[in-house]
Amino acid sequence: MTFAAIPPMRRTARSVGAEVAAHLERLIISGDLRAGDRLPPERELAASLNISRSSLREAMFELEAKKLVQRRQGRGSTVADISRTAAELHGNLADIDIELGYATELRDLVEPRIAQLAARRAVESNLLSLDDVLARSDEALTPEDSMRLDIEFHTLLAHAAQNPLLVTLCTMTTEWTRHTRVLSHRTALGRRISIQGHEQIYRAVSDHDAPAAAAAMEQHLREVREISTPPGGDR
Repeated sequence: MTFAAIPPMRRTARSVGAEVAAHLERLIISGDLRAGDRLPPERELAASLNISRSSLREAMFELEAKKLVQRRQGRGSTVADISRTAAELHGNLADIDIELGYATELRDLVEPRIAQLAARRAVESNLLSLDDVLARSDEALTPEDSMRLDIEFHTLLAHAAQNPLLVTLCTMTTEWTRHTRVLSHRTALGRRISIQGHEQIYRAVSDHDAPAAAAAMEQHLREVREISTPPGGDR
């Protein structure tokens, strides 16, 4: 039987269970672990990550609660697919001819609410994951790498809101606004503004300040839209 390969994780002084949950969540969201992948047995996975089985169980319970993994007695753990409801929503909306302006409006409506809920509901593993993305973000990165981390940050934020439908909406608006995102990451200034916006959002979420998180997201989206709009363009 083939199991998914789990790379080593970066260790900090925080809760081991939260670190493991954050590590596996990042792998799932980035696509390194895909829906249907079988995780190694508990004993092997704990040994490969150099942690106790109790810490691993703590992490797996959290991932199961977030609906990121499915655990079945005698069958082990597998990476979950998006929920059926979310999949149906995605399928119903994906065929609509969406204009960029509509997608941008949707993002303006949805993402501040995501940030607000993330500030209320984020657990330590969510904060660890977001902090890790920020640690890897730098204006000196290539536009492609910078945009990839931008998408990862917003996706992790949606997961921190603990609502799979919002994760689906975030994924769809990411695809619909990809062209705008490319424009916002083409210069070092644009990348710097994006990172600064993420840092402000993260601070509010980390402080569990929901109004500040929503306001930081609104400001971030305004700034990104401004640097993405060509001179003379419609803002």
